[in-house]
Order: sequence, then structure tokens, then C-alpha cells
Amino acid sequence: MLKTLGGQVKEFKKDSILTPVFMILEVIMETIIPLIMGSIIDDGVQKGNLTHIYLMGALMVLTAFVSLWAGAMGGKYGASASTGFARNLRKAMYDNIQTFSFSNIDKFSTSGLVTRLTTDVTNVQNAYQMILRMCMRAPASLICAMTMSFYVNARVASIYLIAVIILGCFLALIIKVAMKYFDQVFKKYDKLNESVQENVNAIRVVKAYSRESFEQKKFTKASENVYKMFIKAEKTVAYNMPLMNLTVYSCILIISLVGAKLIVGGDMEIGNLSTLLAYCMNILMSLMMLSMVFVMITMSVSSAERICEVINEKPDITNPEKPVMEVKSGDISFEHVNFSYKKEAKTPVLKDINLEIKSGQTIGIIGGTGSAKSSLVNLLSRLYDVTDGAVKIGGIDVRRYDIETLRDEVAVVLQKNVLFSGTILDNLRWGDKNATDEECIRACKLACADEFIDRMPDGYNTYIEQGGNNVSGGQKQRLCIARALIKKPKVLILDDSTSAVDTATDAKIRKAFAEEIPGTTKIIIAQRVSSIKDCDKIIVMEDGCVNGFGTSDELLENNEIYKEVYESQVNGNADFDEK
Repeated sequence: MLKTLGGQVKEFKKDSILTPVFMILEVIMETIIPLIMGSIIDDGVQKGNLTHIYLMGALMVLTAFVSLWAGAMGGKYGASASTGFARNLRKAMYDNIQTFSFSNIDKFSTSGLVTRLTTDVTNVQNAYQMILRMCMRAPASLICAMTMSFYVNARVASIYLIAVIILGCFLALIIKVAMKYFDQVFKKYDKLNESVQENVNAIRVVKAYSRESFEQKKFTKASENVYKMFIKAEKTVAYNMPLMNLTVYSCILIISLVGAKLIVGGDMEIGNLSTLLAYCMNILMSLMMLSMVFVMITMSVSSAERICEVINEKPDITNPEKPVMEVKSGDISFEHVNFSYKKEAKTPVLKDINLEIKSGQTIGIIGGTGSAKSSLVNLLSRLYDVTDGAVKIGGIDVRRYDIETLRDEVAVVLQKNVLFSGTILDNLRWGDKNATDEECIRACKLACADEFIDRMPDGYNTYIEQGGNNVSGGQKQRLCIARALIKKPKVLILDDSTSAVDTATDAKIRKAFAEEIPGTTKIIIAQRVSSIKDCDKIIVMEDGCVNGFGTSDELLENNEIYKEVYESQVNGNADFDEK
């Protein structure tokens, strides 16, 4: 973990080194000031030596100024180092998330990733700043003050040593108890963020079903769990201050009593007592600072572990050593393919799939909910890898291709259509950042998106809100199809991505595909028979297996599932799941 975190300090190493240097300089100056004060009392005030008072006074002012400057510089470099460190942590996590396959993302909830990128990073940032500043300042101050105390009067200084040992033991116990609560609290944060995210993303559904009160109760419960866990931790940590005050005041009373006896007996000067009392506060406050540092570190350990999990997560899908950089054709073959989302799963999602698809063909896929239609096409662009067997495109196993090359040539319009905030052109150029306006317009014509874009006040410069909330479901689907077409792929997969458009528009899109991109292999997953009945071939899926494969006429003759669906929809105007 330390190696992972340390690797993110990077360009802020200089600031991370200068911070403790300035903090130690500040401590040295603060340690000198009580000695100067004692000298002013003993050698200046008591002896009536004004010259000594002025000289020592000037030296004290200079020492205080240096201490102030060192503290300010330590704060400056500490802030720079900690915020820069936090920035690098966020970037490292975000960059690694971009390399994740779907199986990697499945390990972390969305809300969990958000918590790690925000709350967890903030905790580690605060802890890092405390380590650079307080964790250097407090031990240095403790050691310097203790050393000088023994130099002034070893007998009185031994009181500090006993107090430090006793207080240290109590603080260690407090930290140990608090740590187990802090380990649990960030998992509760994940649940809290999950509640907020779901509610915001699905706010239209929440309001449509009048479920505001239910969502409020769910959020309140998650928030209450975080509150209760923090209360337990903070109640434990709260013992720090009473223990600190008890130790400080006890030490002052004991030192005053012992010091007074020594002064009366002529074994110690008044100025020395003043110096020892100042060092008493330095020592005990340093110990208090150390305890707070340990509490902060305790809080951040759980956060640091969660951050490192994301940074160190290895993507399940990676490029081979010598990747193939060109997809020659849209030929597709499945050879004895088995697939499971989890390796330990007893029953595979896809079972012994064998298919041959020629380049340029239009293939329809139909099947009931849960029949693994999407799982089948997800293997083509390596969103997941097969468990057994091989998937080939252009005669080459997809695992041998460069991932970016493969995904540029296999365009996928997923079931959940996503648009990003920005203009329509911005969204279209996700397919090809260098696409011209003409290419974008042509793709929109093929997807029948130009029909509604031309009616918008700003046309292709119309601003799309986050998630595409200002366009309808059918408009969103057509924009996503156009975005995929801009890639000029050799394989185009439409995963139930015309379900929100009317049948006339659906027919126009299919006709445009047949006429304008005849060389592209087109795979259409649909619930409507009308969307796929004119395909070159149709795959009928059932329980992760290929139940039938052929033309619509062939399937009507020899496949009971397809025949039943066809008749129910054509004659009964029903969809697949209502058969």
C-alpha cells in the first residue's frame, strides 16, 4: 500500500521534503525561546542588567520571526504537497478505471467508486498533510523540549517522562478502539452515495410513482448508519482532550510544587522554573498533536486501502504482446464458446455456441428476457472474454487484436443509450473525433436522426443535457446509432436499440443500412419480429443456447419458438415476452 501511495507523490517530492524541514526549523526556534526567556529573568531582571534584557529581547524577536516564517513556509509547501498528492491519486484511479473491463467494473459499485474518488481521497489528503506537518513537528518538538528540560533540570524533567508514558498508553488504547469504527464507516458511505445516485438518476421514475417518501426513508436510514458509526468513533476520540487537560494541569501543579521547593532550597533559579513550565506545555501539546495525527491516520488507513484497491486492480482484458492492428473483414465465428460472468459459477451463461456469419450479412437475434442475447454480442468487442472456446472476427481470435483497433471496427449501440452533456455534434464525434460536419450529417440521415435535428432551433449545435434528458428515448437511440456509424465499422451491433422508435422509422433505418453500408456486418437484437424478419439469418436464443439459426422462412418451418413468436406478434400484435 505504501509503495502504491508513494508512487503518486511524483512531482511533489520537493514540497514533501521541504515541509518537514521548515517544521523542524520552526520547532528549533520555539525550543530556543523559553531558554531566552529564562535568561532574561535570571540574568537580566534579577540582576538589573538592561543591556542583557535588550540583547536577549532582540534575539527573542528574531527567533520568533524565524519561527513564524518557517511555520508559514511549512504550511505553504504542506498544502501544495497534499493537494497535489490528492490530485494524482484521483487521476491514477480514474485512469485505471478507464482500462477496466465490464467484469472489473462489476467488482466495484458505482457509488463505491465515487466515494473512493471523493471522500476517501480527501481523508488521505488530510492525513498526508498532517504527516508532513504535525507528524514531523510534534515528535521534533517533543524530543527537543524533553532534551532541553533534562538539560535545565533532570529531576523536574523526569516528571514529564512519567506523564508522557502514562498519557501515551491511554492514547494508544483510544486509537485502537476508534480504529475499528473508522474501518466500517466508509462502507456505510458507499450505501449513502448509492441512495443519492439512484434517486437523482431515476428522479423522473420516483416522481411518476410518488415514491419520494420511500426514497427519503432509504436515504435517512443510510445517513443514520453513517451518523451512528461516526458518533461511536468520535465519542472514543473525545477522551483525548480530558486526558490531555488532566495530564497538563497535573504536571503544572507537580512541577510548580517541586520547583518551588528547589527554588527555596537554592537548587534552581526562578527563570529555570519558567522555562520548564513552557517546556511542559510544549511536550504535552506535542503528544496531543501526535494523538490527533494517529487518529487521522487511523481514519485514512481504510480510505487508503480502498484507493489502492482501485489503483492496483488489473484489468481482466488486456492487449496481447504483439497485437494484430487491422481487422480485415466482418466475418464472425463462434467456436464452442462457453461464457460465465464469474469463474466460480456452476452454470455458464452461454453454452457451446457455434456460429458462422459472413461479412456484410444482416443477422437478427431474438429470444426471451435472460436468454443471453446481450452476453453473446458483448464478446465480439471484448467487453467480456470467453470462458472457453474462441470468438473470431476476420478469421482472427478477438483476443489477438489491439483492443482499440477491435473496438473501432466493432461498433456497439448498447441497450442503455447514453448521451453526454454537450452539443449534438460533440456527442456524434465520440464515434470519430475528427469527423467532419458532412460525415456527421450523413450518419444522422442513415439513422433517421436528421428528421428531428433539423426541427431543433440550433440544429446540430443543439445542447444535449446530461444523460440526454432533453431528447426522447427514440431520439436518443437514433443519435447513438449515428454515433456508432461515424466509426465506419466492419461490424455494427444494435442491442435492442430501436425499441423506442416507431416501426416505420425502424424500417427506414434498416433500409438505409442495407443500401448504404452493405459491406458492414450488422447484428440486430430485437423483441419485434418485424425488425429482423428480413435479415439474412436469424439466431433464436434460449437459456444461453442457440435454439435455431436460419432465415425467417426456414425458422417458421422448423423452429417452434420462432414460429410461436412470429404468429403471436403478426396475428396478435404481441411482443416476444407476451407469448
